Amino acid sequence: MSGKLENASRRGFIKGSLMMIPAVSVGSGVSLTVSADVPPPNLSDYQPIFFDADEWRFIIAACDRLIPSDGAGPGALEGNVPIFIDRQMEDKFGHATDWYMKGPFHEDASPLFGYQSPLAPRDVYRKGIAATRRYCQQTHGKDFSELDEKTRDRVLTQLESGEIAFDDVSASQFFDFLLQNTKEGYFADPIHGGNKHMTAWKFIGFPGARASYREWVDQHDKAYPLGPVSLTGERG
Repeated sequence: MSGKLENASRRGFIKGSLMMIPAVSVGSGVSLTVSADVPPPNLSDYQPIFFDADEWRFIIAACDRLIPSDGAGPGALEGNVPIFIDRQMEDKFGHATDWYMKGPFHEDASPLFGYQSPLAPRDVYRKGIAATRRYCQQTHGKDFSELDEKTRDRVLTQLESGEIAFDDVSASQFFDFLLQNTKEGYFADPIHGGNKHMTAWKFIGFPGARASYREWVDQHDKAYPLGPVSLTGERG
C-alpha cells in the first residue's frame, strides 16, 4: 500500500510525498481556516462539520493507516489530518467549485483531459466510505474502523488497485482522493486545520513561512537551525 511506512524509510517517504503534491493544491481554495489566537483542537474533541459519526470513524481509521503513528515521525492523527479533510469537504475542493463538471465522462481518458466524473469530491467520499463499509461488513463481518491494522491495510490496498469494484463510485478514485488529501493535510500550513503545531514541518526540517533563511539557501547538507513558523505566526 502506498501509505504503509517502514521506520527506516519514513522520512524519505514523507519528503518525497511533499515533493509530489502540487503547490497549488496544498490548502488551495480553503477558506475554513483557524484563527491565530485559537489553539488547534484535540482530534478527540473535534465535531466534524461534514462527515457523520460513522464516516468520521472511517476517516480516522483510514488516515491512521496511510500515515501511521508507529514510525520515527508523527502520524496523521497527531497532525489532525482528519480535521483538514473534513473542512475540505465543505469548501471549494469538496464542492468542485472551480472544476469543469459537465460530461461526457470517460473513465479511460488521459489525465490531460482532467477529472472524469459527475461526482464532486465530497460525493466521492460519501459514496466511497459507504461502499467500503458495506464491503468490510460483507467480507470481514466488521466495520472498517473495527478491523485490525493488517486487514485495514489490505482493504486500502484493494481500493488503490481497483481490486474492489463499487457500483456507484470508483474505488480507486476514492482512494486517490483519500491519499492525496491525507498528504495535503499532513503538510499544509496549520491554518487549514491539519499539521497540528507544525509536527510534519518539524520532522522534515521545513521552515514554513519563516522569511529569515536567505543565508541558508546555498548551505547544502546542513540542518536548518531554527524551527518553522506558520502563517498565523506560531513558532515551532
